[in-house]
Amino acid sequence: MNRATSVGILVLLSGLGIGATYFVQHASEPRISAQQRLIDSRNLLDLLPLGSYDNQPLEQPLALKNIPLPNSTLLGGYLATQAGQSRAVLLRSQSLGYEGSIELLIAIGANGKLLGVKTLKQSETPALGGKIADWPNAWLQVFTGKSRTEPGDMGWALKKDQGQFDQIAGATITSRAVISAVHDALRYFDEHPQQLIGSEVHE
Repeated sequence: MNRATSVGILVLLSGLGIGATYFVQHASEPRISAQQRLIDSRNLLDLLPLGSYDNQPLEQPLALKNIPLPNSTLLGGYLATQAGQSRAVLLRSQSLGYEGSIELLIAIGANGKLLGVKTLKQSETPALGGKIADWPNAWLQVFTGKSRTEPGDMGWALKKDQGQFDQIAGATITSRAVISAVHDALRYFDEHPQQLIGSEVHE
């Protein structure tokens, strides 16, 4: 076997190997994407009560992107529906904590009441502000059932600031950031119901 033949076979085998790798990767992409969507879905949708929606909220993103609010930024959101009726929105919110940005997922029912809050990303001090990443989270659950008007604007603050909420022990700045972001999201929802759920807010 001469050198030219050997090189030709090598090139052919390399091409076949690259082709096979590309084919396997390309064929696997839909399955990998589906698995990632399932993981994202479980991570994002566990704030919504079971049986409260029948659509795929992650496939119904809201027309929100980097909307600046007084104390936070709305990064995006999703709509949950049942039988074609809006049931809840999931808002991704970002605020500034003690160590850096905190990203929250805030679920609000069509009646304007908070369904839950979950931390998606944070870099706060472990065992202090970092506790907001725990799930389930007893401190974050305190906000469930609240609305923009319950408590009133003055109540959306720490008790040390004449508000209604306790803080995470040793994490005043983190606690303030979360409370302000949740209040911002509820206020935005209350002021933009048509944009978010397609109707006015009703108790």
